Amino acid sequence: MGVQRLSDVSVAALPRWSMGLDEFDRVLGGGMVPGGVVLIGGDPGIGKSTLLLQALAEHVAISAAADVLYVSGEESADQVALRARRLGLSEPVLERIQILSEINLEKILAFLQQAKPQLVVIDSIQTVFSDQIGSLPGSVSQVRECAAQLTRWSKETGRGLFLVGHVTKEGALAGPRVLEHMVDAVLYFEGDPQAAFRVVRAVKNRFGTVNELGVFAMTDRGLKPVTNPSALFLTQAQLSGGSSPADRVSGSAVVVTQEGTRPLLVEVQALVDEAHSGQPRRLCVGLDPQRLALLLAILHRHAGIPSFDRDVYLNAVGGVRIQETAADLAILAAVVSSLRDKPLAAGLVVFGEVGLAGEVRPSPRGQERLREAARLGFTRAIVPEGNAPKRAITGLCVRPVSRLSDALLAFFEE
Repeated sequence: MGVQRLSDVSVAALPRWSMGLDEFDRVLGGGMVPGGVVLIGGDPGIGKSTLLLQALAEHVAISAAADVLYVSGEESADQVALRARRLGLSEPVLERIQILSEINLEKILAFLQQAKPQLVVIDSIQTVFSDQIGSLPGSVSQVRECAAQLTRWSKETGRGLFLVGHVTKEGALAGPRVLEHMVDAVLYFEGDPQAAFRVVRAVKNRFGTVNELGVFAMTDRGLKPVTNPSALFLTQAQLSGGSSPADRVSGSAVVVTQEGTRPLLVEVQALVDEAHSGQPRRLCVGLDPQRLALLLAILHRHAGIPSFDRDVYLNAVGGVRIQETAADLAILAAVVSSLRDKPLAAGLVVFGEVGLAGEVRPSPRGQERLREAARLGFTRAIVPEGNAPKRAITGLCVRPVSRLSDALLAFFEE
C-alpha cells in the first residue's frame, strides 16, 4: 500500500473477539483485536499457561468458525492434553484446539501459513529459535527476531497472537525491551502462587485502558473470573461496616483505589513498633517503600507525629499492588491508628493524595470511588475537598478535608 492522506483513511470500529472470560476481556479492552499481539508475563507456576488454554477453549466454545493453535515449547503435547482434561474441557472443545509441540520458528511459521488459525498462543517466546541466527534459544537476538517474525505474520494475516514471556527475579519481563514496544499489549500475571486468586494487569494496551485489572480465583477446575473483587480484599466485617468494636482493629484502613476503569476497595495494614536497632526498618508489601518514607516525613513535619525511632511495616492485604498516590491518606490513617493503638471510625473508607506541604489533593474519578464504597455498605468517607460530591450519596456520609491536620481529627470521629 502506497502513501495515503490521513483524511482519506477510513476509520471503522475495531471488531473484537471475546475470549469468553469477562475479566480477561476487560483487561484486553473488550476482547482480542484481529491482528493484535499480546505479551503476557508472570512468575513460574502463576498460571499463565492455564489462563491462555482456558481462554482458547472459551473462545472456540462461543465462536463456531474459530480455529485456534497452542504452540508449546516447554511442555509436550501429552502434558498440555493432561492439563486440558484436568480443567474439565469437553471433548467437542478439545477437538477444535490444535496443539503443536515445536520450538523451530521456520516450522512454526510454515504450519501457521498452512493452517491459518484465528488465535495462536506461543508458550513461551524464549524457547523459540530461528535457524537463521547462530545464537542459543532465549538470547536477545533470538527472542527479538522470533517475536518480530511472528508479529509480522499476525499483522499481515489479521490473526490474534499471544506470546508468553519469562520474567526476571525482579518480576520484569526477561529479554529485550524492544519486545514490549513491538507488541500491542503487555499483561502481567500477578499474585501469590499459594493464594486463592490471581490478578492480570495491563501495563500497556494500544486498544484499551492501561492499568486495567482482571481478578481470577484459582480452583481445582482452573481460573474463574471474580466479578466482585473488592470482596476478596476485605473481611466480611468490613463489608458490613465493622460497627462492632470487636470487628475493628488498630492499624487498618480501607482505601478506594482505581485500577483502570474499576474502583477497588483494598485494606491497608500498618504496624508501627519500637525500633530495636540503630536503623529503623521500613518494609512495604504491595506499596512503594519510597512513598512511605516521604509520607512519614510529611506526618512528622505537618502533624508533629515522629516515627524516626520506630519500625514501620506496611501491607496491602491480599497481595494486590497499589501504585497510585490516592492511597496516601489511607496509609497515614493506618500508621497513626497503629501508633495510637486505636481503631479508625466504623464503616470508614479513605482516599486522597497528600502533598509535601501537608495539603490533601483530589484523586481522579472520585465520584465513582464513593459510589463503589456506598454500594459495598460503607457509611463514612474522608476525601479531599476537590472530590466532595455535589449531590448526597445515599447511605454515605462524606467528610471533605483540605489539610492533613483536618484528616487526623476526622479519622477517629464516631
